[in-house]
Amino acid sequence: MSLIFDYPFYFLFFCFAAGAFYSFFLYRNDLRFAEIRNWVRYAMAAFRFIAVVLLSFFLLSPLVKTTSRDVEKPVIIFVQDNSASVLINKDSAYYKNQYRKDVSVLITALSEKYDTNTYVFSSDVKSGLKIDFSGKQTDMSALMDELETRFSNRNVGAVIFASDGLYNKGTNPVYSLTKIKAPFYTIALSDTAIKRDLLVKKVAHNRYAFLGNSFPLEIVVNANKLKSEKTILSVAKGGQNLFSQAVTINTDNYFLTVPVMLDAKQPGLQRYTISLTDVKGEVSYVNNKQDVFIEVLDSRQKILILANAPHPDVAAIKETIEKNQNYIVESYLASDFNKRFTGYNLIILHQLPSSSAASQVADDALKSNVPVLFIIGSQTSLNQFNNLKSGLSISAASRGQTNDALASVSPNFTLFTLNEKLKSFIPKCPPLQSPFGNFSTANSANVLLYQKIGSVATQNPLLLYNEDAIKKCAVIAGEGIWKWKLLDYAEHGNNDLFDELISKTVQYLSVKIDKSLFRVKCNNKFFEDDAIEFDAEFYNESYEPINDPEVSLTIINDEKKSYPFTFSKTANAYRLNAGSFPVGNYKYDAKVKSGNKVYSAKGEFSVSAMQIESTNTTADHQLLFSMAKKSGGEMVYPANMSKLAEMINAREDVKPISYMHKNLDDLINLKYIFFLLLALLSAEWFLRKWSGGY
Repeated sequence: MSLIFDYPFYFLFFCFAAGAFYSFFLYRNDLRFAEIRNWVRYAMAAFRFIAVVLLSFFLLSPLVKTTSRDVEKPVIIFVQDNSASVLINKDSAYYKNQYRKDVSVLITALSEKYDTNTYVFSSDVKSGLKIDFSGKQTDMSALMDELETRFSNRNVGAVIFASDGLYNKGTNPVYSLTKIKAPFYTIALSDTAIKRDLLVKKVAHNRYAFLGNSFPLEIVVNANKLKSEKTILSVAKGGQNLFSQAVTINTDNYFLTVPVMLDAKQPGLQRYTISLTDVKGEVSYVNNKQDVFIEVLDSRQKILILANAPHPDVAAIKETIEKNQNYIVESYLASDFNKRFTGYNLIILHQLPSSSAASQVADDALKSNVPVLFIIGSQTSLNQFNNLKSGLSISAASRGQTNDALASVSPNFTLFTLNEKLKSFIPKCPPLQSPFGNFSTANSANVLLYQKIGSVATQNPLLLYNEDAIKKCAVIAGEGIWKWKLLDYAEHGNNDLFDELISKTVQYLSVKIDKSLFRVKCNNKFFEDDAIEFDAEFYNESYEPINDPEVSLTIINDEKKSYPFTFSKTANAYRLNAGSFPVGNYKYDAKVKSGNKVYSAKGEFSVSAMQIESTNTTADHQLLFSMAKKSGGEMVYPANMSKLAEMINAREDVKPISYMHKNLDDLINLKYIFFLLLALLSAEWFLRKWSGGY
């Protein structure tokens, strides 16, 4: 501790002078103190002298400088791989029992000299040493990030890394070693011997299938050291066997890829079990089975084509749409149609409305709020068409007069994309017969194709799309598009470009817009250690988001057991974390009551087993050796674990670090200074009163 002044030291002379002057003139020989004994008067003068000197001294704003030293012991970090793959070996009993005791002995030995920190990791990192080898995934890069966050700028002496070297999530930990500036001492768990094992290595499949269609599975079977053994590969659903194949293993490192075609017969989330019959002597039977979940969609959409009269455009468009098995196409002459429009996803009106009596169907089609595609031709009644508010209005100069309109692609179209080959093909297509007149488009319309009359480019639309708050519609402002299909085949030997244009138009128009007031969003596939999370939105009649009413949700498993939950409210929506669920299929039913109405939303999801830890049963000690070598540490086996303390103690760079801390503070802030002044002035006052002074 030392004192620092902002003024020269000779200013202390003035402090002492002020104290001497004050005490002298106060206690000099005076009649007031004639009867007071001298020693009392001298004592009072001394108390006043010291008090005044101190007060004057503090007016100089002296600072006190203190220096302290902290010593930080080296930090030793012990991290344990807690994933299930460690136990897939012949020494699993050792890791469940004796290994834990050996780790405790090592930590105790290190704690005598170092600051030890222990962690277990798999897909995440947890403090402590609860070793149960239950992790479903191994993410070593996440561990490195966590250690960097926790121990940045700390005196880390060494990291002891106990693992089998297998990771199945994240990046290679060797590239993350620089985040922890300390040597890694790796403990190589499990063993590198190839074990007798049969497993379903991989099942490649689509996430969705369509009802009534066939869908593929590609199953990869792997067998190690099981030459001449036999097994049976089977695919089952709901206890019913759908496929089986005998497999004879003819090499010690055997791989077989088996393609399987299955039929989607039921809509909804379907669970398929792929399994191999067990072979005696396998190191693990868990990986002989794997479940996959496929959502079968009943999303076939019904397309209605109504024509005023037979026309090759109708045949060309119908043939293209029918190539997609997800569409069901019906075509009628308008005069023969007597069904309701509400059962269709898209209505195509060819040269309707017309001047015939059947033109009423166009008005009825729009009133049904089903998306409509208009194809205008010479038979179209433009006056009636303009009244339908499709996004395009045509004022014809004279009835029946047409232009030969070539097509040019708009560079500003954004509703969907066309490939460059189609963009180059469209301008070469034969012209359509388009009405001659003045064209005007609504502000909400998006034009894909403009008309080109001869060599003159116009702003008259040839193909446009329009969407309002209720429905979508599109207009092809000309007939004869069937010629485009013939040219496509003549130039390319197929109709792929024509099909793309029609298919994307149909897809855009037929996609349903969710206008429901109550919506619940949830993934349809989870793993067994994932949290099942839901988001919900509720809107009032003005379509404004609200979250005043309470939203409840019930999850139902395959055994019809129910799990009720209540959503939490966010700013203007709802959220629910239902936690993790066992493997299986689940349905959910969410409800909210507003006024006298009850709104509901239903769905389903699946929970799959996390078996990734059992797909690789051979430890990767080379990775552990590389980590130790690159960081300046060493790799040891569990039998030599006790030597780690000696190795770390022998390192000269693992030593305590001392930190010097310097502080500056006003001397007057010290509390004992206040009590000293109080004591001096109080003693003087007491002596004055005791001796009868005033």
